[in-house]
Amino acid sequence: MSTKEIRPKGENFVWFTGMGLALGLLMVFALLAVIFVNGITVFWPKEIVEVRLKEGSDAEIQGAEAFAGYISIDRHVNDIRPGKVEQKRELQFFVGNKDVYGFMYKFVDYDQIESMGPTPGIIELERLEYGDAIGYPVSLTLKDGTKISVGDENFEKEFEEFFKAAQDRRKEIRHLEKKVIGRINHKMTQLQVKKRTLERKHGDEAAQAMSSYIKYDDEIAELQVDYDKLAAEAKALRQEQHDIQFTYRLATGQEQSLPMGELTGYYYPDRLGFFGKITFFVSHLWDFVSENPREANTEGGIFPAIFGTFVMTLLMSIAVMPFGVLAAIYLREYAKQGAFVRAIRIAINNLAGVPSIVYGVFGLGFFVYVLGGTIDDLFFSSRLPTPTFGTGGILWAALTLALMTVPVVVVATEEALSAVPRGMREASLACGASKWQTIQRIVIPAAAPGMLTGLVLAMARGAGEVAPLMLVGVVKLAPALPIDGIFPYVHLERKFMHLGFHIYDLGFQSPDSEAAKPMVFATTLLLIVLVVLLNLSAIIIRNKLKKRYKVGAF
Repeated sequence: MSTKEIRPKGENFVWFTGMGLALGLLMVFALLAVIFVNGITVFWPKEIVEVRLKEGSDAEIQGAEAFAGYISIDRHVNDIRPGKVEQKRELQFFVGNKDVYGFMYKFVDYDQIESMGPTPGIIELERLEYGDAIGYPVSLTLKDGTKISVGDENFEKEFEEFFKAAQDRRKEIRHLEKKVIGRINHKMTQLQVKKRTLERKHGDEAAQAMSSYIKYDDEIAELQVDYDKLAAEAKALRQEQHDIQFTYRLATGQEQSLPMGELTGYYYPDRLGFFGKITFFVSHLWDFVSENPREANTEGGIFPAIFGTFVMTLLMSIAVMPFGVLAAIYLREYAKQGAFVRAIRIAINNLAGVPSIVYGVFGLGFFVYVLGGTIDDLFFSSRLPTPTFGTGGILWAALTLALMTVPVVVVATEEALSAVPRGMREASLACGASKWQTIQRIVIPAAAPGMLTGLVLAMARGAGEVAPLMLVGVVKLAPALPIDGIFPYVHLERKFMHLGFHIYDLGFQSPDSEAAKPMVFATTLLLIVLVVLLNLSAIIIRNKLKKRYKVGAF
């Protein structure tokens, strides 16, 4: 008998399958590596160099043959000229100072560079507007006109003190405007709504409501006094933010002035040692996950997007699990198996393959317009025509994604229920337990790990979806979080930010795509980390339940 005849059939396909799996894993790890490297390096301090161009170069900035910045891209491109095709090296520099140059990134042919050297004493300034600025410190100008030059002994100490004072004032302004004044605005809005409700009454009811109407007017007047006082205090603090002016000189020669209140951070690149770079990295990573975005989302942090993604995924999980589990229990344990039940299972499986945007359209039509509009008519009629629930919000987004992921939970739960040994059911029934008691105390605990597997899959899909959210509540910038300190504390009608939509907005809707590119990688990395953490939490719970019911299940 030949070797070919005794070789197991299909062995070649096994090898091809293994190669396909290895190739797929390699591609996934390569993609994750690219995202990780590009996402992490966003927060690492860059080495700034001063670039001197050759005479007559067309890469001059405002007529100057020198500029400062750090290299963001180093690549080779085809130089196509008549009768000549060759490779040339091209560098992209981050030069900052968008308010002066009109751009922050500049491509320069390597052949046009005469020299690149260190920049001792240069400072990179992180600003509220126009991105970062790069220049050499010149002086500080105080409110009374006194100047402290960079050569003075106390310049850096005074600069640090003024910077910290400006940061403290910014926190105080934020507290006043977001917390204190925000609460007063909320109370005034509620009173205005009550007044509009009274204005709609007629006859005897209108006469009886007059005293309440006058009371509301008095309360609004008292709140307005407090509002004006706090607003004046916030305005005075904002004016103080412009009292101290910092002057710096660009590498191109111009001098610029910046109010200390517009400065959010700074560092001297040439002074950072290894531990200084680590401190810088941790600090900027924390700012990224804890601050609000600014500059069309290309600067600042993404805390609202993280919070919105987490809350929406949590609400989706709370909504999808009961319906998915109950549907699976009915189909597996109670429904009479036949053509009708088989048709339902086929429909559920087909629903899992419906494009997500279709669920978004359904959510907009049913949840937002029908349910939300009905809720507004019944409970928030005094606020109409301004909708409360009749517009996109985090509740409708969560329910839309729950509807989209419920087939995953149903299928996973059915598989888990069918895996519970029949002997366990019969033993429970033989001991006198009813069918529901058997399901509740024997079957469901034993199938819980499989149910949680369905939840993990649903969370992974729901947290990364973007298309349906664009129709039912996600926005570019949310003015308030869906959970805060204002009664009733949980505001399910509010719009929200989402990491997936934030990535789409930065990558395809940003007015400055080059400035947004680093944020795209950083936000993508964070979304992956958040999804992994959510899934890991569910997996840990599932494994604990599996160990707990291992003896009973097997």
